Amino acid sequence: MSEIAIEELAARLGSVAVVDVRTTHEYDGSLGKPCDPRQGHIPGARNLELYRLMELDVAAIQSELGIEPGAEVVAYCHSGSRSAIATQIMRAHGYDARNYVGSWHEWSRHDDLPVER
Repeated sequence: MSEIAIEELAARLGSVAVVDVRTTHEYDGSLGKPCDPRQGHIPGARNLELYRLMELDVAAIQSELGIEPGAEVVAYCHSGSRSAIATQIMRAHGYDARNYVGSWHEWSRHDDLPVER
């Protein structure tokens, strides 16, 4: 499976579609994991919970995310597990999807990286 490292993702924010597959409350920072020093999401990330993604066909994914099949997409979650599944689903639907394995658990620890709430 194709993965992306924190350095590349940070450098490419705004030029690659980012999909956060955590719950809405994890995404908005209102109910994040207590092990994370900061709460919220990667700037510009679109939220589509994994379990919702699993129910959708390619047309519905495109409609919900506003991302065309074939586009480069980076999926992340809290620790890379849900996003690994999301990456496989999105690749099966024709997206050039990559998994950010470090996910929010890693991103939230870097004070030099931006966070949105």
